Parts: sequence; structure tokens; C-alpha cells
Amino acid sequence: MKNGEFITLGIETSCDETAVAVVLDGRKVLSNVISSQIDIHTVYGGVVPEIASRHHLENINAVLDRAMEEAEVSYDDVDLIGVTNGPGLIGAVVIGVATAKALSFAADIPLVGVNHMHGHVSANYLQYPELEPPFLSLIISGGHTSLVEVTDYNRCTLIGETRDDAAGEAYDKVARVIGLGYPGGPKIDKAAMDGDPEAVHFKRVFLEKGSFDFSFSGIKTQVINYVNQEKMKGRPICVPDIAASFQQALIDVIVQKSVDAALKYDKDHLVMAGGVAANSALRRRMEEACGEAGLRLYKPEPVLCTDNGAMIASAAYYKYLKDGADGPDLDAFANLPL
Repeated sequence: MKNGEFITLGIETSCDETAVAVVLDGRKVLSNVISSQIDIHTVYGGVVPEIASRHHLENINAVLDRAMEEAEVSYDDVDLIGVTNGPGLIGAVVIGVATAKALSFAADIPLVGVNHMHGHVSANYLQYPELEPPFLSLIISGGHTSLVEVTDYNRCTLIGETRDDAAGEAYDKVARVIGLGYPGGPKIDKAAMDGDPEAVHFKRVFLEKGSFDFSFSGIKTQVINYVNQEKMKGRPICVPDIAASFQQALIDVIVQKSVDAALKYDKDHLVMAGGVAANSALRRRMEEACGEAGLRLYKPEPVLCTDNGAMIASAAYYKYLKDGADGPDLDAFANLPL
């Protein structure tokens, strides 16, 4: 506690970002330090779990120190430690959980485990001080594409999810096929700016009527088949056109289902969350669709879309207020239901 305000330290290591943040009263970011491993994993075309874990171990103490210094707080000021305990790469999650438990024990600070997906939703509380549940949230990242009804700060009900590839996975796989490399999301988004989204028609997959689930494996196959056919016919491949057409097909489905779900569940707020929520084309189209449907769209700035400790601190704060602290037996999980 500092000046009567509640301070939470948030730790996030679920994939390839070593991230630590200090947040005031669950809403105000005092520091948000992120050490990314993108350059390290780019040469492999994706995240290598063992390498990610090793770099978390090497980086975590320096990231912690910098976050505390930037926030100008000491461990005596910290009231709560929040840490991602799943889902994620298990070796990576273990590093964060072990660090948080050691700090909790050594400094006698309460500890709360946070679901990574809940953290992404909570990033919006940092961006929008006025935002409160209930609302509908689209969680869209490398490993998840889900529609969630958020009825209070600690209650999320899954109403739709991907049945195969998540949107981020589809971006990475298509980027690899058309020679853009890793990470696929930002590279396709950039390439698509110079392309024609109507150049190639890729089928939009909406699944059965009334379903809010997603399926993106089919469009990946469509892109692969198209590229192979064009090469067999000796025709040049226009990467920007393929990127734009692929991205538009994905966005059409994501936006339509998200807006339909918000209307069906009688929510006038639609909240975006997760790494793919930083996609510029998705943000523009979602803004347009929400305006047409009379919905208020909340979309955090890109740095809060990616994995970060601030979102974990915010989620931990509200979880602690409701349920109190977790015990020293807090564990790490590769899979953790929302």
C-alpha cells in the first residue's frame, strides 16, 4: 500500500514474452515492461517451447527490477502479486509461477493465479476507466478465438470458440505458405495494405446456423491449394492480393459472429482482446460493424493487446477482491478453462 492505494504486481510468461507490470487499484498502469523473444524465434518459423522457457529464466529478474524501478515502488509497497498460471506453454508458465511464489513467500505478499484469457479481457479496464461488466468479449490470439459473455469482473461464460485453428495460427500458417515468415499476423496485415481483398475469393466458413464457433483450418487449405495451382500453371503469385483476400475472409466471419453474438445476448458493449485484436484491418471493420449495429466497441491499444503483465495485474486485483488469495500450492497448467 502506498498513499492509501492498492498496488498489484503482475507477471506474465505464458508464451514468448517475459512481462512484468505494476498497476494501481486495478486500473492505472505505473509500469509495463515487456521483453519479447520474437527475433529469437523468427528463424525457426514459430515459438520453440524449450527456448522460450530458457529465455524467461534468463530475463525474469531483470524485467522485474525494471518494472519496479519504473513504477518507483518497493516490495514493501506491493499489496498483491498476480501471475498467469495457464493456459500456455507449460515450461514458460512454470517460470512465472515459480517466480511469483518465491516473491510471495519471501516478501509475505498475497498471491493470485490468473487465467491468461481472463487477463486479455481485463486489458480493457486499463484502457477504459469507465468500462464495467456486463459485456460481450471477442478473445482472439495465436492460440484462441473465443466469444465470451462477461457478466462480472470474475465471471466469464464461453459461448463460442474455434473448433480447429485459432485465427493467429491461421495467420502464421498462411504467412509461411506465401513466404512472409513469422510472426504471420503483423506481416500479413502489412502486406494486405497493398493488396486487393477481392482479388481471390476464399470461402467464408460460418458453420451451422446459429453457431458462434469458428473454424479456420479450411481457409488455410484454400490458400495452400490456390498457391499450388497458380504455381502449376506458371502464373506469378501476388502476395499482397493473397494476404488481403485471406485476411478479408477471416475478418468477415469474425466480425459477423461477434456482432450477432452481442445482439443475441443483449449486450451493447463489445470488447476486443488478445494479440490479433491489434490487427488494423480487423479493428477498422469491427468499428464500422459495431457502429452500424448500435454497439459500443472497446479495443485496447496494441501494447495492451499483446501479452503483458498489466492485464494480469488488473485481473488479479478483481479476483482478489472477490475470492481472496491463492495458497502456496498454486500450480501451473498448459490447459486451463476460462
